[in-house]
Amino acid sequence: MNQPASESLSGVAHDLAEIGRGFYYRGWVLGTSGNFSAVINREPLRLAITSSSVDKSTLAAEHILEIDVDGNVLAGSGRSSAETPLHLAVVRLRGAGAVLHTHSVWSNILSDAHFGDGGFSIEGYEMLKGLDGVTTHEHREWLPIIENSQDMKELAVSVEATLNEHPRSHGFLLRRHGLYTWGRDIAEAKRHVEIFEFLMEVVGRRYCAAK
Repeated sequence: MNQPASESLSGVAHDLAEIGRGFYYRGWVLGTSGNFSAVINREPLRLAITSSSVDKSTLAAEHILEIDVDGNVLAGSGRSSAETPLHLAVVRLRGAGAVLHTHSVWSNILSDAHFGDGGFSIEGYEMLKGLDGVTTHEHREWLPIIENSQDMKELAVSVEATLNEHPRSHGFLLRRHGLYTWGRDIAEAKRHVEIFEFLMEVVGRRYCAAK
């Protein structure tokens, strides 16, 4: 039986739920799409993550679970997202403190349009300076695209390979699925979502106008 939320989980759960509802109203995680996580302890690893199949318009702290490094639920009610292995891979390989995943219209359009190229670059936009470590609009951000799969173990392997191949990228797209990005903490991860969603809409509108 799952245990009640711990004190360390409660504050993080509140923040993730608030962010999720905000993303819903911006059209980035409609219905039950999307999932969010944040590290609440490093050693041993403990992760707060959204429960599966929850409508993000009603996301609340009670829908956030605490899991261990193997994805086992330690606290909260429900089961963790099927994409938990992807969150754990990002946390392990990027040292992320939070991982946020959205399902926006523009991420779906661009991930399909540029899949054959393995990704696409974004360059020359002032908003790029909102990404961690970027100090100039001349920065060239490569956004890799990974083929989607219902086999989460297989998909986690693809994500790990992509993260290793593109160590400077701040996110990646799953084809016809959505964006994954992260940050040192929840606030930075949220900012990265906002930056990428803005840039993807700009690039997407240009792509559609050129067709």
